[in-house]
Amino acid sequence: MPEARSSERLDQKTQPEPANHRDDLRGRVALVTGVGRRRGIGSAICRALAARGADVVFSYWRAYDREMPWNSDEEEPVALLEELRGMGVRAEAIELDLSLPESPEKLLDATEQELGRPSILVNNAAHSENDGFERLDAATLDAHHAVNLRATALLSVHFARRFEAGSGGRIVNFTSGQSIGPMPGELAYAASKGAIEAFTRTLAAEVGHKGITVNAVNPGPTDTGWMGEELARDLASKFPSGKVGQPEDAARLVAFLVGDGAAWITGQIINSEGGFLRD
Repeated sequence: MPEARSSERLDQKTQPEPANHRDDLRGRVALVTGVGRRRGIGSAICRALAARGADVVFSYWRAYDREMPWNSDEEEPVALLEELRGMGVRAEAIELDLSLPESPEKLLDATEQELGRPSILVNNAAHSENDGFERLDAATLDAHHAVNLRATALLSVHFARRFEAGSGGRIVNFTSGQSIGPMPGELAYAASKGAIEAFTRTLAAEVGHKGITVNAVNPGPTDTGWMGEELARDLASKFPSGKVGQPEDAARLVAFLVGDGAAWITGQIINSEGGFLRD
């Protein structure tokens, strides 16, 4: 499911990080894209990485959020930035349109200028709109391709070209389970996200010698605010736990994948769906 469609209480309390996880990313810089809303997966990832000591740069694009149905607050990126800094790490926010071909390099340049060269890249930004075979056209395909695939690919390869540490490089992409089931009514989204799975596997093989791992996460249906009550109840019945995924579920997995404990995991598409029972 697309990250970018959600609504849940902004005041929901998250569980504190276990003490044995704190500080294991200290001294590292993480770049996370698609972090416009405080209740989104991107924001949860930023919090999880900051809780482990990572300095965080995140990107957002208000123009896209304004067109979506989740009624995000224009000040949410500023509030998240203050929250991260309050956790004792350095943090910066960059507003940028990732649909432009020059944006990936600009974002990496800005990250280096603000906090230093990143060793962690989380490609969370996504473009999503309904289509279906009756409505799909070139403009819709191009819009999804530009953000979901091209921006992810260019950010990843430019990140890898600049990475010189020899170990500890981490790239985490996001997909939505396109290899394990259909997503009717979202042909362009499914096609672009499915391509990320192939890209992830091949890039992992190419950059492993530089000490970089590359993996993709499918978080399954996640309540970031896009679910109505009826849909949430229907989806919850398809989980063994009886509840849908939360942004923090995906964030914990990402935090593990970018840490030292996941150094032997690369080229994987991780379907972390909480046992979701597909029809």
